[in-house]
Amino acid sequence: MFDIGFSELMVIGVVALIVIGPERLPKVARTLGHLLGRAQRYVSDVKSDINREIQLDELKKLQTQVTDSARAMEESVRKEYESARSVIAAPAQEAAAELQSVAKLAEGLPPAAETTSKSSA
Repeated sequence: MFDIGFSELMVIGVVALIVIGPERLPKVARTLGHLLGRAQRYVSDVKSDINREIQLDELKKLQTQVTDSARAMEESVRKEYESARSVIAAPAQEAAAELQSVAKLAEGLPPAAETTSKSSA
């Protein structure tokens, strides 16, 4: 974090020993260590929160992509279904119309004509 070498730490220690004194130096060093530990934990918590937010954003993007691809797939399946349905429905309607016209023609025949056509066959 800070670019402090060993020799610089020694100078800081000697100055602290002279200024604070040998009696209070351990207590000050302990307090400084606790404060430094708290600061490191705080920085660590902030980093983990940022990482969680980044992962959450990535998951939201992934969810959006999956939803979009699912909608696209559903739309393509729906189009294929409709095209297949129209291909099948047209001949079926034509066949139904033919059956109705044949049924109307059959109703128009006299009953005797139906029996003669059956007996000659």
